[in-house]
Amino acid sequence: MTPIAPDSRARPSRRLVLALPLALLLAAGLTAPPAHADLSKKVIAAFKGKILVTKDPLEMVGDDKATVAHFKKIALTELKGAAGGDEVWTWQFVYTAFLAKGAGTTSLKLEFYDGKTYSADRVLTGVDPKSTVLAGDIEITEDDGLTKGKSYTLKLVASVKGKDVTLATTQLRMH
Repeated sequence: MTPIAPDSRARPSRRLVLALPLALLLAAGLTAPPAHADLSKKVIAAFKGKILVTKDPLEMVGDDKATVAHFKKIALTELKGAAGGDEVWTWQFVYTAFLAKGAGTTSLKLEFYDGKTYSADRVLTGVDPKSTVLAGDIEITEDDGLTKGKSYTLKLVASVKGKDVTLATTQLRMH
């Protein structure tokens, strides 16, 4: 039998010591800060109540004025899709919603309307109820209810006390 050094029994491995704090943070849900953490109050105010659809996540580019101009320039009004192997059109995009007010709930819907007619939605869960900016990726298809060539109004909607409250909107044409 090999003798064990007195200190080696009580000391966890270096790898465990380094990994444990990270595991605790992940278990507590404290991961990377939200995507909007770098956006200034002036930039957020400039887009209040709007959804920006882009190819990539938004990032500040200089001062507030330059950032607002950049966001306006890269915001998409038309979204190109692609036919999948089953010939069903699919659209993928990044959205950043600048909420008119805090969501007040952890679940929201991104709804697509053709005029006043509801067409499709995506449920967003795990939302910080106090957040005023929400960003994420969406994939939606014709099978979900959209039609290539049509224009839609996107509405980010919260259900508050049984009523739907629109927090942000935009127009988007699906190609």
